[in-house]
Amino acid sequence: MPQPTTFSIVAADPRTNEIGIAVQSKFLSVGAAVPWVEGAVGGVATQAWANTTFGPRGLRALRDGAAPDDVLRALLADDPQAQDRQVGIVDAQGRAVTFTGERCIGWAGGVAGDGFAAQGNCLAGAAVVDALAATFRGARGTLSDRLVAALAAAQRAGGDKRGQQSAALVVAKPGGGYGGFNDRYVDLRVDDHAAPIDELARILELHKLYFFPPAPEDVLVVDDALGRTLVRELVRLGELPAGASAYDQRARDALVALMHVENLENRVRDDGTIDRQTLDYLTALRRG
Repeated sequence: MPQPTTFSIVAADPRTNEIGIAVQSKFLSVGAAVPWVEGAVGGVATQAWANTTFGPRGLRALRDGAAPDDVLRALLADDPQAQDRQVGIVDAQGRAVTFTGERCIGWAGGVAGDGFAAQGNCLAGAAVVDALAATFRGARGTLSDRLVAALAAAQRAGGDKRGQQSAALVVAKPGGGYGGFNDRYVDLRVDDHAAPIDELARILELHKLYFFPPAPEDVLVVDDALGRTLVRELVRLGELPAGASAYDQRARDALVALMHVENLENRVRDDGTIDRQTLDYLTALRRG
């Protein structure tokens, strides 16, 4: 059976109540095997000769209050192939642990720090895991941004020595899923691609546009000048007739209708403002 020769990082941000895993592998659909995450509980990355029972079993133990070190010991204790496994675990408080079995394909290893565990096997060298850890520690932005930045840095350091094929990003947050009905805040997979991390970064930006709330500093008051800009763009896009100039109720209705067509419902605002991401999207939008 093929092994998901892989590098991954599992991390928690207690400040935002988010837990996530980012992973890349020379393996088809790595997101179907490695990442297991539950909001307000923790995350488990199971790889190398992956034991996928480690995901649900590990999350259940974390949910019951076990510390990541204890969870890891329990998972390995009854596994006769423990030395073929590689595992990273983090809980919602940011406690983390990583394990690399002696029979994992070299270079293989990991490092755990405050809020994260980074690990990989069949890598170009130790610099890959070092880049995962250092970049995650130093990166800014959302947890999703930091995780993908860490993957990209690891790839630049040599990555999986067999090459690239798939990547995935999963971030859980209580009530963070679509409509607030579940915890699946981000769930993105690139199952087969020549540059899966680059593609993952691209679709993450789309996900942020469609689902992430704007930062306060990105909310703009629609004053006269900005209103004229919006009307001009709506005319250009055929949503208002030529010659329209006033940002009146007709223009506001046209803007809302267009945002619904473009799947920007979550960014519709009724307080006389618009966010910068929506404005940038509209000015870049082309029809036909």
